[in-house]
Amino acid sequence: MRSKTTAIVAVVLGAVVALSGCASSMSGRAYSRDQVAQAQDVQLGYVENIRQIVIEGTRSGVGTMSGAMLGGLAGSNVGKGTGQVAGAIGGAVLGGLIGSSIEEDATRQPGLEILVELDGGRMVAVSQAADEPFYPGDRVKVLTGYDGTTRVAHYY
Repeated sequence: MRSKTTAIVAVVLGAVVALSGCASSMSGRAYSRDQVAQAQDVQLGYVENIRQIVIEGTRSGVGTMSGAMLGGLAGSNVGKGTGQVAGAIGGAVLGGLIGSSIEEDATRQPGLEILVELDGGRMVAVSQAADEPFYPGDRVKVLTGYDGTTRVAHYY
């Protein structure tokens, strides 16, 4: 009975981690539900320079909590009595550290810092996911939403 319960808890927690550990998109093409049907300020310009960057992974706590629960559960199966408690505590600490690291690594992504010279001569730099290529000289639009979210998109 205990091993069946352990297996069920492990599967459920794994699903929670998989579903809720995903980072929100930092793509120039992805819009949140709140950004849809909202006006954006549009400025035109040319790409001056592109620099490869790394967008840090999330640290929402989902990985830490899930890892701690799974580690504690696994550690509690070690020994008996006091050893079982120590195993659970050690497993929870180790599982939390591993879970946090897994979440951050899984949500880390490549990005671009795109330097744009706007038609008025002002320069702006926008960082976003590297999900579409940009090259110096590309004609682009810089879109800024009411919430301050800014993205670069090709202007055709």
